[in-house]
Amino acid sequence: MSDLHDLLKAHVADGSIPGAVGLVSRGDRLEVAAVGSAALDGPPMTRDSIFRLASITKPVTAAAVMMLVEEGRIALDDPVGRWLPELAEPKVVRTPASPVDDVVPADRPITVFDLLSSQAGYGFASDFTSPAIQALMTVQKDGREPRSFPEADVWMADLARIPLLYQPGRAWLYDTCSTVQGVLVTRVTGRSLPDFLAERLFEPLGMTDTAFHVPDGKRDRLTSYYRPSPGGGLRLADAPDGQWSSPPPFPLGNGGLAGTADDWLAFGRMLLNDGRAPGGRHLLSAGSVRLMTTDHTTPARREIGSLFLEGQGWGFGGAVDVARTESWNVPGRYGWVGGTGTSAHVIPSTGTVAVLLTQVGVDSPVPSPWIRDFWRYAAAWTPGPSTPG
Repeated sequence: MSDLHDLLKAHVADGSIPGAVGLVSRGDRLEVAAVGSAALDGPPMTRDSIFRLASITKPVTAAAVMMLVEEGRIALDDPVGRWLPELAEPKVVRTPASPVDDVVPADRPITVFDLLSSQAGYGFASDFTSPAIQALMTVQKDGREPRSFPEADVWMADLARIPLLYQPGRAWLYDTCSTVQGVLVTRVTGRSLPDFLAERLFEPLGMTDTAFHVPDGKRDRLTSYYRPSPGGGLRLADAPDGQWSSPPPFPLGNGGLAGTADDWLAFGRMLLNDGRAPGGRHLLSAGSVRLMTTDHTTPARREIGSLFLEGQGWGFGGAVDVARTESWNVPGRYGWVGGTGTSAHVIPSTGTVAVLLTQVGVDSPVPSPWIRDFWRYAAAWTPGPSTPG
């Protein structure tokens, strides 16, 4: 097996990606590779390069909600309408194919558990032709463009006008519930999501470069973000002075963070360490970590959103491998991918954290070839005696 540097360098050499930072960790062993450049014809990629994390933000937001559960400020079976009155009396389309004005009342309230497990009835299914999903797409916009979202209260009012696609608890649907989780944290605590995460997670874990925007003093480390051009090659989608250059109107819990590979490594290690930060302080209980990393779906519920899942169910904020459909599927592996070209997982059975950050986005739920190659590498990785710690 070639080393991680060679694996990633091959994808840079063929023009698929300008650069990447990848790492695989187990215990005190760590392999890190920074390859290519931070922009086309730009400076070299470095280990501390900052990327738009996109949907690997989701586990972080779910961890924040679980902190509030542990403190007794909310409970998993609480109806969310107490804090999110916009969702207190949701309507549901009569069938997934029904027009958006053919609705019935929800047969029960949306709960905190529904939001955490992405089973509230809001979100994207495998069939995007549903009128309710078409309507949702006018509100749940592309998270890679955070400035396309209005302020949170306005967004919640807009969301409330969209009917649920399924009754609460009946289907796993992608993305929207994580956005709402971020609003829930703000409403329960009376604090902004950036402030809460900074104090409760980022500072204790030493995640010094993770935030919802990249300030002037760090912007020289922010990579440029690209998307494939229809005619081939890459087109610039966001430069360092673009969408992440100042605080957004709505900090997106589903995908708004920027950060480094080492920062997500610190978060992953906390999950593997039963919720403990360096020094032994518990940020989450072992029970909360188990809830986050346990599949809460059924085959029927996840079939509705199966376009997004390969041999996976869903925990809180991330997918959980439940079947060995591919070589990289390890039962219990928890984490997710981001539409800006990111991937982050923990594998509890082996104590592994695997993080890959690139700057080429995808418009398909199918992961890019370089991400799949990285997954194969991480699943088979065995640290050698000379692997740096």
